[in-house]
Amino acid sequence: MNDGKRGVNLLRRVKAAVIFAALLGATTPMIVSTVAYAQSSGVIRDIKVDGNNRIESATVDAYLTVAAGDPYDAQKINDSLKALFSTGLFADVSISFNQGVLLVNVVENPIINRIAFEGNQRLKDDTLSTELQLRPRVVYTRTKVQSDVQRILELYRRNGRFAATVEPKVIQLEQNRVDLVFEIEEGEATGIRKVNFVGNKAFDDGELLEVIRTTESAWWKILTSDDNYDPDRVTFDRELLRRFYLSAGYADFQVLSSVAELTPDRSDFFITYTVSEGSRYQFGTINVVSQIDKIDAEALVPLIEIEAGEWYNADMVDDAIEVLTTQVGDQGYAFIDIRPNVQRNRENGTIDVTFTIAEGPKVYVERINVVGNVRTLDEVIRREFRLVEGDAFSSSKMKRSKQRIENLNFFKSVDVKTLPGTTPDQTVLEVDVEEKSTGEFSIGAGYGTDNGAFGQLGIRERNLLGKGQDLRLNFTLGSTDQQVDLSFTEPYFLDREIAAGFDVYRREEDNQDESSYDEEQTGGRLRAGFKYSEELSHSFRYGLEQNSYSDINENEASRLLLAEETEFVESSIGHTLTYDKRDSSYSPTEGYFARLSNDFAGLGGDETYLRTRIEGGYYYPLDRENEWVLSTRASTGYIFGIGDDTRISQRFFTGGANLRGFESAGVGPRDIATGDALGGKTYYTGSVQMDFPLGLPSEFALKGRVFSDFGSSEGVDGARPGEIYDEGSLRGSVGVGVGWESPFGPIGVDLSQAVLKEDYDKEEVFRLNFGTRF
Repeated sequence: MNDGKRGVNLLRRVKAAVIFAALLGATTPMIVSTVAYAQSSGVIRDIKVDGNNRIESATVDAYLTVAAGDPYDAQKINDSLKALFSTGLFADVSISFNQGVLLVNVVENPIINRIAFEGNQRLKDDTLSTELQLRPRVVYTRTKVQSDVQRILELYRRNGRFAATVEPKVIQLEQNRVDLVFEIEEGEATGIRKVNFVGNKAFDDGELLEVIRTTESAWWKILTSDDNYDPDRVTFDRELLRRFYLSAGYADFQVLSSVAELTPDRSDFFITYTVSEGSRYQFGTINVVSQIDKIDAEALVPLIEIEAGEWYNADMVDDAIEVLTTQVGDQGYAFIDIRPNVQRNRENGTIDVTFTIAEGPKVYVERINVVGNVRTLDEVIRREFRLVEGDAFSSSKMKRSKQRIENLNFFKSVDVKTLPGTTPDQTVLEVDVEEKSTGEFSIGAGYGTDNGAFGQLGIRERNLLGKGQDLRLNFTLGSTDQQVDLSFTEPYFLDREIAAGFDVYRREEDNQDESSYDEEQTGGRLRAGFKYSEELSHSFRYGLEQNSYSDINENEASRLLLAEETEFVESSIGHTLTYDKRDSSYSPTEGYFARLSNDFAGLGGDETYLRTRIEGGYYYPLDRENEWVLSTRASTGYIFGIGDDTRISQRFFTGGANLRGFESAGVGPRDIATGDALGGKTYYTGSVQMDFPLGLPSEFALKGRVFSDFGSSEGVDGARPGEIYDEGSLRGSVGVGVGWESPFGPIGVDLSQAVLKEDYDKEEVFRLNFGTRF
C-alpha cells in the first residue's frame, strides 16, 4: 500500500506540472484527470477535501452526490466528478476511497488578476473588453478563454478582418492568480475580390453593383469600408436588390442565395448573388374601396399618382398609402387601416391594386418613454415628437417623429418601438437612442476663384449641456477675407418651437481688384425663426454693424467711392420667408423652393434703405435611377435709399458664382475712368442646368453638368452723365462642369463662355471651388 501511496503522490505531482505548463502557454492543451485510486466497496464513514485554498470545503461537499454513511457507489463517484468539473472552479479533481475515508483532492482554477490586449490597433481596448465574458477577479477557465477568443475573432470579422488571429497567454502570479493577455494579429482588411450575379437578365452586373452597398476592392477606395466583407452588409444588399427590382416592375423577384467564399490566402472574398427576376408587370386598374360610410372612395382616387400602363413600382404603392392616410386623417379619422390588395394578371402582365380603407383598432398613446440618453435631456427628444400622451396613435406621425429626432444629429441610432399599454386600447411608445459625440473641432483649407486660398479653424458644440443648444466659434484667414464670428442658437426659445440666437463677428474684406478699397465690418445680430408647417418657415433678424473703408487710392478710385463717408453705422431689421419642398436642401434632386427677404435700415445708425430679394428654384429628375436632374434657378433684388443715396457696399454685385462666365462683380455698373465695379441697385440672374452621371463607378461620386446662365445689373445713385457704364442689357453664358462630393467637402470645376456681353464686362472661363474639413 505504501507503494500505492507513492504512486498517487507522483501522479499528482505530474498532473500539477502539466496544469501549470498549460496555464503558462496557450498552445499547450489543458489536461484534467478524473482518477479514483481506491478500493471499490465499503461504507463512506468520512469525507475530506484537500487542495482547496479559496473555496470552502462545504462548497465542495454540496456538489457531491454522496454523503457520509452512504455505501461506496462508483457511478455516484463519477457523477460527483462531473458535477465538480461543471462548476468551472477547478482545473483538476480526483477522488480516492480508502479505509472508509473519501478523499476529494482539488486543484483550484486561478483568479484573473488583469486582462490585457497586445497588437490591437483597429479596435480599442474598451471595445474588446465589452465583448469578453471574463473579467478581473473572476475564476479563470480554459473554456471561457476559448469562448472569448471566438468573440474577439467575430468582432474583427464584423469589421472586415477575417485574417485576424488571437492567442491567449497566461502569466502565473503568486497566490494562485494569473494575468491573461490576448495577443492579437489583426491582419489586413478582408476585401471583396469579385461580386457576381447569377440569373440576372434585365439588368447587367454593372447596374446591380450600383444598387448594392458592397463594392469590389480597388486601390482608390481608401476612404470607404464598403469594399471589406461584412455579412450584415451582404444581408442588407439582398434587401436593396429586392427593393430595386420591385421598383422596376419585377413583383415576383427573389434573391435565392448569397454565398461568400473566402480565398485560400484569406485575403479576399468572392460574393455570388443568385436571383430569380420573374416577369415584369405594369399597373392595371387602380381602385379605392372604403368600408367607412362617410368616406367617399371615388374622391380619393385622383390623389393617387399612379396611372394604368406604368411599370409596377412598390414605392409608388407605399406613397399612395401615405397620401390616403394623410387625407383620411385630415377628415377626422385617426383610426384607419389602409391595405393594398395586389392582384397579379400573369397572362397580360398587369397588376391591379385596390386600396381598402377600413376602421382600424382604436389605440391611444398612454405614455412616451425615452431610454439610452445619458447626456441629452428627455425634453430635447420629447419636443420633436408629433404625438403626445393621450393622442390617437398614428403610424405616420410616429414615423415623422423618428425622422425629426434623427435630424437633430445627436444620435448614432434612433429606434422607436410600440409596446403594449395597461389596457388593450393603449400603447406605450419607447424611444431608444444611442448618443454620439456632438462636439466638433475642425480645421479647414480650400481655394475659391472669388476668395483665393483660405484656412479655417472652428470649435462647435451642437448639444450644449444636453439642451440641444448650438454654440460655434469660427476663425477664417484668407488671401482676400479674414473673419471671426461667435454664434449661439437656442432651438426652442421660451419652450416654444422658435429657434432664437445671436451672432457677433468681425470681417475684413479685400475689394481692391473689384472696386479699389478694403472694408472692415464689426457687428452683431439677433435672430429668431419658426415654422408654420413642415415646408413653410419664417425668420426675423436685427443687426447693428460698424463699417469702415480703408486703403483707398485717391488717384485710382472712382469719384463715387471717394464721395462716400469712410465710416458709418448700419442698424437694420429684416425677415426671410421660405417655402421649401425639395427632397434635400444640400443636394436636391426633386422639388422646388421659393424665398423672399426684406431688410430695412434706419432704426438708428447713419443709413436708411430698403432692400428686397426674391429667389427660387425647381428640380426635376429626368431619370431617377441614373440621377439625371434638370434644374432651374432664378433670383432678383432691388435696393433704394430713403432720403439718402445707396452706398457701393450695399448694392448688388453680379458675376462669379451667380453668373458663370463672368468674374465676380464682372457685370453691372462700372466707372469709365477707373474700371471699378460700383454695384447695381437692381439685379436679376437665372440658370438652367442638367446634372448627369459620368459613367464612372459610384464610389467616385463624380457628376457632370451642362448649364446656361443669364442675368444683369444696373442702377447707381449720384452718377454724372458719361461717368459710368450702365447698360442693364442681358448677359448670358454657356458652360460645362464637373462636381465631386469628396470626403473632404464639395469640389467643383466649371468651364464657361460668355455669349451675351458688353465690351466693359470682365469675363472668366475657368472657375474652381474647393473646400475641406478634417
